[in-house]
Amino acid sequence: MSKNYIGVEDLLSDESFLSWYFQTDARCIRQWEAWMAADPLHRARAEQAVAFLQSLRLDEPEITADQLTQAEMRLLQQIREAENRSYRETEPKEHRRPVLSTRRWWMAAAAVLLVATGVYMIRELSLRSQPMVHTAYGEVKENLLPDGSSVVVNANSKLSFSSGWKDGKDREVWLTGEAFFHVAKTPLKSRFIVHVNHFDIIVMGTQFNVVNRSDKANVTLKEGSVILHTEEGKVVKMAPGDFVEFRNDDLRKKQVKVDSVIAWKEHQLQMNGTPLRDLIVVMRENFGVQVTTSGPAVEEKKIYAIIQTNNLDLLLATLQATGDFDITRDGDNIMIKDKTN
Repeated sequence: MSKNYIGVEDLLSDESFLSWYFQTDARCIRQWEAWMAADPLHRARAEQAVAFLQSLRLDEPEITADQLTQAEMRLLQQIREAENRSYRETEPKEHRRPVLSTRRWWMAAAAVLLVATGVYMIRELSLRSQPMVHTAYGEVKENLLPDGSSVVVNANSKLSFSSGWKDGKDREVWLTGEAFFHVAKTPLKSRFIVHVNHFDIIVMGTQFNVVNRSDKANVTLKEGSVILHTEEGKVVKMAPGDFVEFRNDDLRKKQVKVDSVIAWKEHQLQMNGTPLRDLIVVMRENFGVQVTTSGPAVEEKKIYAIIQTNNLDLLLATLQATGDFDITRDGDNIMIKDKTN
């Protein structure tokens, strides 16, 4: 995406951003997920735009003319309020600038108003066209897909898939988070495609693990064969035992112990000399907690243990039992110190 989105109004007036928000266009979904993953500032702007859009959404299951009028009135009132807030109150006076120009707000509002009037139709079509599996923090869920394929979805993950699968046509899914797929073969050998940031995974019948989070994307193949296609046109073929990750704008392959990679399916992590920093990433992703440490040295300490991942308290107790760490927890805030200090 080459366009420079400076402010929230740029996003609100962009049709492709609205398609991402309502999950109505697969290509837009992929492009905007990649755009947000590339820069924390991008994600912050998108979250501001989402907050604005959510404030416009009606709660009633069926929309009427009166409700449309009310939605329009709320929209116009919010525009007026935004115009009246001519300066950002949180910035130093010498750096303050107008929040949005009136003209650009109206351009953005025009696009949003069209979305507001059709929000329920779009949402209903979206839900019908892209069923979804979503997991909460600490939750692992197994589901059957329309073709009989099974997928185990890890914690804090989302899997959406196209509806109306028919043999002979591509079966497409979109993943944010982590999932293990056991893809069923079809008589007409329909392709199964997993869309993640930076590349697509194309298979027919196989077993593989996929991670697609904000800072990483990788595939581990257990059985069969898969082909990865990047947005730039690069093609990488995988064999069982291969691990391919997207790093430094390229796909890199190596061999791994597959059972260790997919142990999360059994709510386990096999730590065989794994540094603490890797476990901290898992804790943040799977449980949504804030983890701080006493410094880089403790984060490099290696762990040799089997960690249970379905219970945060048990995870921390196991880590404490290694004798290397001193752990304190206050709600979602966790501090890990070196036991020797």
